[in-house]
Amino acid sequence: MSLRGSPAYGVVVPVKPLAVAKSRLGSLGDVVRRDLMLAFVVDTVTAAVDCAVVARVLVVTDEVDLARGLADLGVVAIPDGCSGDLNASLVQGAAELVRVAPTLRPVALCADLPALRPEELGAVLEQSEEQPVSFLPDAVGTGTTLYTAEDLSTFAPRFGPSSREAHRAAGATELDGATAPSVRQDVDTPDDLQAALALGVGPRTSWVVRFSGLGPGGST
Repeated sequence: MSLRGSPAYGVVVPVKPLAVAKSRLGSLGDVVRRDLMLAFVVDTVTAAVDCAVVARVLVVTDEVDLARGLADLGVVAIPDGCSGDLNASLVQGAAELVRVAPTLRPVALCADLPALRPEELGAVLEQSEEQPVSFLPDAVGTGTTLYTAEDLSTFAPRFGPSSREAHRAAGATELDGATAPSVRQDVDTPDDLQAALALGVGPRTSWVVRFSGLGPGGST
């Protein structure tokens, strides 16, 4: 039975300290790098909140100002109790989501998906419905942008270098992202940013791109 239209997922979005996040965008200037990272988070989280099958979104971060801004969007943020260990941070966030709403299926979602479309996220999550553990590879094909498990006991993300292979090796099912490019297009480099712009980014990223003179931007 399809879960479409019936919220069943809790999404955890991890955000690194802005001082070290997205270092490969440093060639654009440090201020632009930080502004873009914040914009990516806001556009990613907003799209996740707007997804029909997502009941809750939780951000794990030590950035206090970001947490306050997300609160204005109705999104809860908690301090990162495992700073420096992304996978442990995701488990921490998933545990908090399940504590508040035990029936939710936990999802780890990258924070740098500025072109994310709610309907494409919903389609990917619907694919995962019958899989105990599953993941979606990134656009490059070596990393991961989304990971989900049927419950907290089986939620064991393996983000990091070559995470696609790590998730496969752990027995997770690879989902088909052919019709969901916005869920796969994370942004680590200026070239990635151009690819995201071609898909059409969210309003916050579009504003930063225009203001910074990086291009015309685009809106989803």
